[in-house]
Amino acid sequence: MATPSPTSFSQLFNSSFDARRTSSKILTMFGPKLKSGETEQTHVRVFTSFKTSPRIECKASKVPPGSTLKLDNRRVESLAESENGCDLFEDLKHRFLRFKRRKFEENFEHFQNLAQGQAPKFMIIACADSRVCPSNILGFQPGEAFMIRNVANLVPPFEGGPSETNAALEFAVNSLQVENILVIGHSCCGGIRALMSMEDEVDSSFIRSWVVVGKNAKLITKSAASNLGFDQQCRHCEKESINHSLINLLTYPWIEERVAKGELLVHGGYYDFVDCTFEKWTMDYKGSNWEKNSRFAVKNQFYWC
Repeated sequence: MATPSPTSFSQLFNSSFDARRTSSKILTMFGPKLKSGETEQTHVRVFTSFKTSPRIECKASKVPPGSTLKLDNRRVESLAESENGCDLFEDLKHRFLRFKRRKFEENFEHFQNLAQGQAPKFMIIACADSRVCPSNILGFQPGEAFMIRNVANLVPPFEGGPSETNAALEFAVNSLQVENILVIGHSCCGGIRALMSMEDEVDSSFIRSWVVVGKNAKLITKSAASNLGFDQQCRHCEKESINHSLINLLTYPWIEERVAKGELLVHGGYYDFVDCTFEKWTMDYKGSNWEKNSRFAVKNQFYWC
């Protein structure tokens, strides 16, 4: 089986552009007929910018050729309606009002208590990916979890200096005194794919400067899974980077102190949104031999499916 070639940072994360300076053309290429009698098409959208070179996006679809013009017209109309923001924010307004009626007003006393302060049991470190919202997946309600989300759900080491992630950790552990820290990784993570695609040469990308935090997880993956294809290596690294982040948590003196005393538990979690499964494990601090290696023992490991 051929190994997919690594994807560059610009391909992975260059998804935004200035609409005022960019035009696009949609080309449709027809492929072989499918068993259903339909024709497989690939729509190629070429974006041309005054500032950057043309960028190509490919999307495969299975629709009859005659439907192409109709679908493209609908897309243009939809984009035109969305550009002014009216439809998008009208939808958000209805979502908010629905929340107010069904959540806030029906649990008014609870929200009044939250107005006086918060005492969450969990600190969640999750990826910024739009597909993996922890509150949606695990059902966290307001006041139950203090959260920070970043690219690839990484935890930088203590010596790495200030960041929004360790600022959130400091507040959650020292001020809120959470009892659990849960680092959640996920399948098809673009940040991990960027990490695995990263070359040694210097790159000024913000993405590269951030995901390099997980370089040790990449090295372990390259050593342990060198016989696997690139996609399988990325999946391996998605889980390895979670454990690497758990180890990094212990570089913070005030976290390790509470973990050693049994006042704080550190957990890893992995959400596979392709088949909707969730793995959870807990670091066994006392059962780990920290002097011999940086690996640690786990306990309370579960697989939810």
